[in-house]
Order: sequence, then C-alpha cells, then structure tokens
Amino acid sequence: MSNQVPEKLINFRVYEDGNDLLGIADVELPSIEAMTETVKGAGIAGEVDSPVLGHFGSMTLTLNWRTIIKSTVHLAQQRAHNLDLRGAIQTYNSGTGEYKVTPLKVSVRCIPKTTDLGKLDVGTTSDASNEFEVTYIKVFLDGVPVIEIDKFNYICVINGVDYLKQVRQALGLS
Repeated sequence: MSNQVPEKLINFRVYEDGNDLLGIADVELPSIEAMTETVKGAGIAGEVDSPVLGHFGSMTLTLNWRTIIKSTVHLAQQRAHNLDLRGAIQTYNSGTGEYKVTPLKVSVRCIPKTTDLGKLDVGTTSDASNEFEVTYIKVFLDGVPVIEIDKFNYICVINGVDYLKQVRQALGLS
C-alpha cells in the first residue's frame, strides 16, 4: 500500500524568459477566483452566485525581494514579463518509506502593477517587492499541465478540460 504525502516545497527559482535567473525571492502566487453573477428568481429557492465559465477576476503575483536589486527595477518596466517559477516538491511514500521529488513549474505572463522599494534600516532586509497583473498562467505538476488560463485568447483548461472551447467556437475564434 502506498500513501503519497506531499510534504513541502524543497526549493524553487525564478526565471525570466525561461533562462535568466532573477534572484532570491519569495513568491505569492495568484488566486484563481471565478467571476460570478447572482442568479435569483422563479424556480430558485434563494440566490446562487453562478460562475462565468472560464472567466476569472484579477490575478496578481508578487515577488518579495530581500533587498533592492537590479531585478526589482528591471521588472518595473511597463511591458509584459514572462516569468517561470520552477520548484521541487518533496513527497513521502509512507508505504515504502521513500521520498520522491516532483517538479513544479508555474509560467506566467504578467504586467507590473506596483514596485515597492521597501525600507532602509540598519542590518535588516529592505523587503522590496514587485506586484503584477497576471494575464496568462500555466501550471505543470510532474511535467503534466494541470491549469492553463489565457485571458486574452479565451483559454481555460483545468485538468485537461477546455472550458472555453465552445465559447471560442460560438465567437468564431476556432
């Protein structure tokens, strides 16, 4: 019997355009929150916040830096940035007593919203940060795509289900 216990993220790195290491940061990944509209009326006992298929609210990503570095300023440039967050997840198999490393990759296309230069204080981190609006995100677990959302191209694929395929067809986009 095997019981896979995903324990932790061992480590990760932040890249721009697939190969340029940006520095040491911690990352707040975007929340994926469906756009909803309240449905009420005859035939419904109350109200239902009904999600709009494949449509999501604002998605933000934040990179928190220990100090102000070149990447902090570079990522403030008012253009789209292609970032890859590559990590290694540690999973424990309680049946065999062995550990497994599962690759995680999060690719985003994002536009800068806020650049916080942080604070200056003796002997401490300055806590600089960049906040971005995410227009595209694709998440891979163990090399398999599990989420892809592309707001400008009407793409929403979650666990292999293309939720906007019929919408693209109805709009004459495919």
